[in-house]
Amino acid sequence: ERMKFTSYIVYSVVLTALVYPISGHWHWGGGWLFEMGFIDFAGSTLVHALGGFSAFAAAWILGPRIGKFNKDGSSNTIPGHSLPLAALGVFILWFGWFGFNGGSTLSGMSPGIGFIMVTTILASAAGMISALITYWIRAGHASTEMALNGILAGLVAITAGTANVTPVGSILIGLIAGPVLVFGMELIEKVLKIDDPVGAIAVHGFNGMWGTIAVGLFAYSGTNTLTAMGEVNGLFYGGGFGLLGVQVLGTVVISAWAFGTMALTFFVLKKTLGIRVTEREELEGLDISEHGTVSYPEFGYSSVPASGD
Repeated sequence: ERMKFTSYIVYSVVLTALVYPISGHWHWGGGWLFEMGFIDFAGSTLVHALGGFSAFAAAWILGPRIGKFNKDGSSNTIPGHSLPLAALGVFILWFGWFGFNGGSTLSGMSPGIGFIMVTTILASAAGMISALITYWIRAGHASTEMALNGILAGLVAITAGTANVTPVGSILIGLIAGPVLVFGMELIEKVLKIDDPVGAIAVHGFNGMWGTIAVGLFAYSGTNTLTAMGEVNGLFYGGGFGLLGVQVLGTVVISAWAFGTMALTFFVLKKTLGIRVTEREELEGLDISEHGTVSYPEFGYSSVPASGD
């Protein structure tokens, strides 16, 4: 809604060609985190926290949308154009997540795929319920948007340990993901004054961290047949603080790597290509200025002369 498309392309190339492959190698490529016993089965940190903290850097340097914050620091709600489409998108993501987590077994014949489906659906449902209830308590009313983001928060959180935690553990991880989402979004908007329209920082960044750290608490050796880690237990199953410490270390290092490198990238882009469109282009809509088209011609844009002209 406010970023130049050319700078977005450059940022995407840096993220996918440099930042993600390097941190991915640290674990999935047999690097130093793998050697330490770090567990992130399908990418709570390696995919989601990395993306979430990249978004954190982008939103911070880019600045808020026009009209988001008042002079006294209070924020205004800028609603999306279609809640039904948002819900449809979440349901598509929800369905696709079974392939995302299940596919990380790297074998369509793996008997553990069914187990992964169970932990995935339980965590996402728990995340939806806890996010809805938490927001209801905080705001005095239920929110469909928060329920939808709660689904995503639960999915993000379970992605690291989907093959390593019990069904009960997955429910607890999802239940905690909801409050992490709600309070995380409040922190970003009300305290840090950062404009994150879709809640990406809280959904992916904060819950990616939580889900990965949660493996150090809830990992159970009886479910570890799908990983190369062998007999590994988290703190709550008698494993001590060893795994928990490794999970915290890996999560913090990867998140800091993403935030630092992408903040530097956006700073350089801001000083060279520029990262933000003009005020007029932002108000007019980037479909017109950046892509030369109109997504919603029924709302005031027409090439047909008015009657009498």
